[in-house]
Amino acid sequence: MRNRMIVIEGPQGTGKTTLANYLRENIASSNLYRLSGQKDKTSEGKKISRKMYNTLLKYLKNMEDIPMDLIFDRTFFTEEVYARLGFKEYRFTDVYQRLLEKFNELNFDIYYISLYLKDTDLFIKRLARDSHHNYQSFSKENSVRQQNEYKNIVKELKECRNVKTFEVAMDDFDEAYKKINQILNIN
Repeated sequence: MRNRMIVIEGPQGTGKTTLANYLRENIASSNLYRLSGQKDKTSEGKKISRKMYNTLLKYLKNMEDIPMDLIFDRTFFTEEVYARLGFKEYRFTDVYQRLLEKFNELNFDIYYISLYLKDTDLFIKRLARDSHHNYQSFSKENSVRQQNEYKNIVKELKECRNVKTFEVAMDDFDEAYKKINQILNIN
């Protein structure tokens, strides 16, 4: 049985950190990684991101045989979403496609979990409590745009044979945990 890699993505305010913490507490022998990307939005930032994520994939390749499930709170998918939405001065798709090919070849059971809110007014409430972040301006509109782009990523990932995709509504954490427990076979 292969180890699991669980990637949690979604817009600001959906509950990625909350879910990542929940998984870390409920999956024995797991490591939690929080990737926030980097602030440089110029072409130099693209170079930094390319190097950072290629290094991450090499690390993951080396982790394949270690009996440990890996949980990620964001990865290079966020970089692609932010670039697609114009939050970066560059396009990232060329790098993203190469990263995705390597990602798909990893010897893990890969679960890509995209979080969203059915009630987008919840973004307002949740973003208000997260005012300490400074990378991208927080607003309901930005989160809804991100949510729509993450839905596009899920559709695109259906082509990857080694990536199981799931969309989970995080309006009600208890309901979301039940769904996650079923997906990941957590007792």
